[in-house]
Amino acid sequence: MVFQGDGPLDTGSVSGGGGGGGVGRIAVGGGAGLIITIVALFFGIDPGSLTGGSSYGGGTADNRDVAQINQHIQSCTIEKANVDTICRIVATTNSLDAVWSDLMPGYTPPSTKIFTGAVSTGCGPATSATGPFYCPADQTAYFDPSFFAQLEQMGGSDGPLAQEYVVAHEYGHHIENLTGVLQQGNRMGSQGPRSGSVRVELQADCLAGVWAYHADNGPDAMLEPLTPTQIDTVIQTAKAIGDDTIQGANSNPEGWTHGSSEQRARWFTVGYDSGDPRRCDTFATNDL
Repeated sequence: MVFQGDGPLDTGSVSGGGGGGGVGRIAVGGGAGLIITIVALFFGIDPGSLTGGSSYGGGTADNRDVAQINQHIQSCTIEKANVDTICRIVATTNSLDAVWSDLMPGYTPPSTKIFTGAVSTGCGPATSATGPFYCPADQTAYFDPSFFAQLEQMGGSDGPLAQEYVVAHEYGHHIENLTGVLQQGNRMGSQGPRSGSVRVELQADCLAGVWAYHADNGPDAMLEPLTPTQIDTVIQTAKAIGDDTIQGANSNPEGWTHGSSEQRARWFTVGYDSGDPRRCDTFATNDL
């Protein structure tokens, strides 16, 4: 159990997505390098292969798929969020919106789309192969629930809080979009150990930690008190998606886009230990 209480969830900003087609390219505008990096968030896809026009395959999402997902979303309750992945995503967005509304003056929630196979976005068509991502153009976070099983195969955790960390990370990108950090990161480049891309990703990890700090605090908290074991599943997952882990023994920091396993775990911990978004300024330091 992670979520406490009972009753329905707010599904107003969450819907099923589809229409991406089986093969396509990431469509990008002025912020090409940054958007591609975010789209390739968890799988360490080489951004150069995408900008070079590589296509990628995947199943299509037809109207029946979207209708089924929307029906599923509308059936979600807090109780179901503890046993059902789609409902867990919905419940996590509810918690994130509550926390960030308190922490950030002028906060506006993103939209969330849950899809299977492929999806159309404001950044172009994408498939499940890209992993979870946030598109700044339409201020929407995208999730295919099948990703969590793949994440476990990569050495991460499929535990509830680890899944919520993934959602919270994408919301971190939304916070960065609202504050202008995404644009700042884009000006600093998309590859290298101190690149704008790495700083953006590590800040999103830190902001996910800030959410975790606040998510189980107060009489209206949706989450039960988090345990060290649950936090360990997040650290395990953060390490599994570090550039050095994904790239293996021949990892070259000059090609990093997301940060090392140690960095990702450390910045989540900075946010979780402090609960202070101001501690997440990865652009104010070279000690990443």
